[in-house]
Amino acid sequence: MENSAIKSAFLSQSKACTQLGSPFTAKLCRLVAENLPQTGLLWETVLNWEGDPGPSGDSVPLRVMGALHGLVVEGISDTLRQVYPPHHSNVSDAELWAIISKSVTDHTGYILDRMRSAPQTNEVQRAAVLVPGFMEIASQTGKREFVTSELGASAGLNLYWDKYQYQLGDVQWGASTSGTRLEPDWRGGQPDFSEISVRSRAGCDLNPIDISKIEFRQKLLSYVWPDQEARLQRSRSAIEFANGQKDLIEQSDAIDWLERQLQVAHKGAVHVIYHTIAWQYFPENSKRRGEELLEIAGRKATKEAPLAWLRLEADGKGDGAGLTLTLWPAGETKTIARGDFHGRWIDWIGW
Repeated sequence: MENSAIKSAFLSQSKACTQLGSPFTAKLCRLVAENLPQTGLLWETVLNWEGDPGPSGDSVPLRVMGALHGLVVEGISDTLRQVYPPHHSNVSDAELWAIISKSVTDHTGYILDRMRSAPQTNEVQRAAVLVPGFMEIASQTGKREFVTSELGASAGLNLYWDKYQYQLGDVQWGASTSGTRLEPDWRGGQPDFSEISVRSRAGCDLNPIDISKIEFRQKLLSYVWPDQEARLQRSRSAIEFANGQKDLIEQSDAIDWLERQLQVAHKGAVHVIYHTIAWQYFPENSKRRGEELLEIAGRKATKEAPLAWLRLEADGKGDGAGLTLTLWPAGETKTIARGDFHGRWIDWIGW
């Protein structure tokens, strides 16, 4: 792959990090772009990446950033920790790059191992964008009982969307005693908020994160940008809650798992298939197969057992990501909101 494509990927991610409120991660991505090409196994792997390295593809920059932060979170590199937040304010670009370069050389094996899998932020504040979507599903179907199936569930933090507390515009909703409070900026009108019960919940991931083990909790936190303490605190709170639950994330190819989930009709409840910033990581043939499976299942849906497909994904149609909803048996699809990739704001459109 041409150096320009890799540099462009890091610069694009740098811009995105700036827009998403992480100037430190933006700086790291910029420094990589400015200093490539470099010698060494890691940089050779980056420069010869097969596939789309950019933020809408394989997210190579975030794989590198997550691995570097992992060295800090896991206590592997004290040298790197000393230039990471909150100790980064007076560190020059030259000093930071020198320490990054040394860390890459010293811990090439660790970083390469981490880069084998896609980033798994499991951003819990995305649940704040999902919740009004679930409300719209309830309003449109008349069903207040849900069966939920999450694709690309990572550690399962967003399986428990109904267990957190929310301030959504002027509406409070959710579990008032939850230690995880989500309060995004709200724009536009609002759906009708109502009480919803979850009959059953399930999730799958190709590489699920087992948060019962400290090393996997650390891995999850390493994907949160190090200068965003509020995100880190929300993640810790949600991890603590999810770690006490009995639901398991099934290790499976998402589309194979989806096919199994769609075999059962749930009379009296709406079955919601949902995912957040996960679809882009699926191979193109998997996406096509998934859409076909949903269409086939949708044709079998009834008013008594409706099917919904809710997804928060990049669509290139405006700021943030589109919150798109398809409802069967009618089979209609609409973008009902736009949301920040990290759930910081919601621009509600409605059905």
